[in-house]
Amino acid sequence: MSQSPADRIRALPLWRTKVEPRPLGGGITNTNFVVEDAGATYVVRLGDDIPLHNVMRFNELAAARAAEAAGISPALRHAEPGLLIIDFIEGRTYGEADVRANLPRVVELVRRAHVEVTRELRGPALAFWTFHVLRAYLHTLRDGGHRLADDLPGFAALAERVEARVGPSEVAFTHNDLLPANFIDDGARLWLIDWDYGGFNMPLFDLGGLASNNGFDAAQRDEMLGLYYGRAPDDALRVRLQAMLVASLLRESLWSMVSEQHSTIDFDYCAYTAENLARLARAAAELDAMER
Repeated sequence: MSQSPADRIRALPLWRTKVEPRPLGGGITNTNFVVEDAGATYVVRLGDDIPLHNVMRFNELAAARAAEAAGISPALRHAEPGLLIIDFIEGRTYGEADVRANLPRVVELVRRAHVEVTRELRGPALAFWTFHVLRAYLHTLRDGGHRLADDLPGFAALAERVEARVGPSEVAFTHNDLLPANFIDDGARLWLIDWDYGGFNMPLFDLGGLASNNGFDAAQRDEMLGLYYGRAPDDALRVRLQAMLVASLLRESLWSMVSEQHSTIDFDYCAYTAENLARLARAAAELDAMER
């Protein structure tokens, strides 16, 4: 009989007291628990490699160590195959409205992460090249006979269009999953957590994801670009950002479609697909309007 996740955590030899893991909700890539031990609190993240999603745990571990060294993410206390233990941050987990209300702090943290995590990274690390990820998802969905197979040629054409529109860009080690719940405010500082999808990519993808995941309007997108680049954006940069915002939503939609067929986590991926496809349609229409 296989060991349950909670039993595996209880059996770890590093605890100083008898622990009782408590499930921590919100994860749709990992299974997460909170553990209290000898007056300290930790998050235990359990998850195997997911090659379909470019999630490889050696890479997550390297990113977590670099993010800790950069002062971006909480301390990593223990790691073994399929398991990470990090300090629990007592604070407010952001929602979309929190990200929008704290935009200067959020953008500064993301900018620092791109610079400092890249500098602190050690050893082998993956690329998370946006348009390779999109093409790989499309191949998987074609091969798997997805229920939305008739829509895949249109998604492929959209991916090619936005790749051409984005053009060349700088490269850094980026987070690639800037959902609001990955920001935690402890009252004194802001933390960025969960580096499953970290990899070398264009910083503009993180900015597009930040905007798309947190419902930024045009003024907030301009503010974000100004904060990140230290100058007011011109129309060319606005269009490139919008193209990458479309790419981010296409990636999230295809991610969900692949997860519908392959994930074992209890989550309504079909509803998540529908939500993201609706957001994608609106963002693509806005890109069309900007290019007229």
